Amino acid sequence: MRTNLSPRRVRGIAAFTAAVLASSVLAACGSSGPDGAGGGGEGTIDVWVYQDASTKVQEKVVERFNKQSDVKAELVQVPGDTYLDKLRTSMGTPNAPDVFFNWGGGSIANFVEKDMVVDLGPEFAKDAELKKTFIQSILDAGKVDGKYYGVPMRGMQPVILFHNKDVFEKAGAEPPETWEDLLKLIDTFKKDGVTPFALAGADAWPELMWIEYLLDRIGGPEVFQRIQDGDKSGWGDPAVLETAETIKDLVDRGAFGKNFSSVNYTADGASTLFAKDRAAMHLMGSWEYANQKANQPEFAKSGLGWSAFPAVPGGKGDPKNVVGNPTNYWSINTKAEERDAALEFVKFAAQDAYAEDLVANGDVPTTTDAAERLKAHSAPEYASFQYEMVKAAPSFTLSWDQALPAQQATPMQTNIQKLFNGQLTPQQFVDAMKDV
Repeated sequence: MRTNLSPRRVRGIAAFTAAVLASSVLAACGSSGPDGAGGGGEGTIDVWVYQDASTKVQEKVVERFNKQSDVKAELVQVPGDTYLDKLRTSMGTPNAPDVFFNWGGGSIANFVEKDMVVDLGPEFAKDAELKKTFIQSILDAGKVDGKYYGVPMRGMQPVILFHNKDVFEKAGAEPPETWEDLLKLIDTFKKDGVTPFALAGADAWPELMWIEYLLDRIGGPEVFQRIQDGDKSGWGDPAVLETAETIKDLVDRGAFGKNFSSVNYTADGASTLFAKDRAAMHLMGSWEYANQKANQPEFAKSGLGWSAFPAVPGGKGDPKNVVGNPTNYWSINTKAEERDAALEFVKFAAQDAYAEDLVANGDVPTTTDAAERLKAHSAPEYASFQYEMVKAAPSFTLSWDQALPAQQATPMQTNIQKLFNGQLTPQQFVDAMKDV
């Protein structure tokens, strides 16, 4: 991470992008903060952040920044369940933040379209060290229309294939490295009366992870990139149909058991099945470790294993590619009165102290020099696995439901559930997506 001044899985993120951005709804409001407040005026910058357990990291950097800056940063912590609505209704008004937390991709696409977010490409070109601070695939994952509008500001959250060590040991099995290995394991665990893969099919987003990885492995990241860039004919790519056919094959083989459509994640349904030896594997975001540590601490300590998603024979995608949530980003409002100070704040949050605070908070920084810092992580082996996997990835595809605007993401999730539940054939899934 730079030392000079001159840097949880939340669902429904894309949902707010479909709404029409307000231009004057709150223009007459005064005071400060998101509840009727304007952005920081002259001498201050308002920095909005999603309020959760990681906010203390942002509190510390604001405190450090203010000690050395004439322009003061004011941290506005917006409760998670209201963050998206407040950001949507504030942008384009005097109440908008100067610097704001976001998820990149589709989460800010409408803002970019309306020229509400600063293009940081020129700054990266001018300050090469700033760009070198971060893992390239993560920087690229936050792009919109090929341009940089965000600087990474939280930890990485790749999707990982977790396994139950005890169940594997009992079966004399090893984590799959190839698709053939994975298919053999399905038969192995079914014979032992164990569900091969826990799947929270009551929601679409855990199922989406399977499709994201399979399309990447089969067709390469370029297929979804076409779709994300607005070319809906990308849904007609042969790799999409093969992906859907592979999903049907997994379901028909019993990879997810018979009742996955009624299993949830938020109430810990899938994770409990997994931890209690009733499922052998679980494809889930990196936050699964923290979830198990909180709810099944003994399992997290000694029974939880992890590996990368396996390669698919004949696939065009590099098996080192990763999907998931690359990170969260700082973006800057084009209307910020103190734009230079806003940029300095974003750079300031790329210094060593910020990365150290992230590690202390249990996060894995997205910086190119984080490996040594992870020795101080509460779970150094797990953190290092994540970091090395992401650092080696040629491509890190942003979760589709965050990369696409809601008018596409919402029907996509519905169609994915129908595919898994057998309500759509693979070809019908492709046809339905081409019509979205």
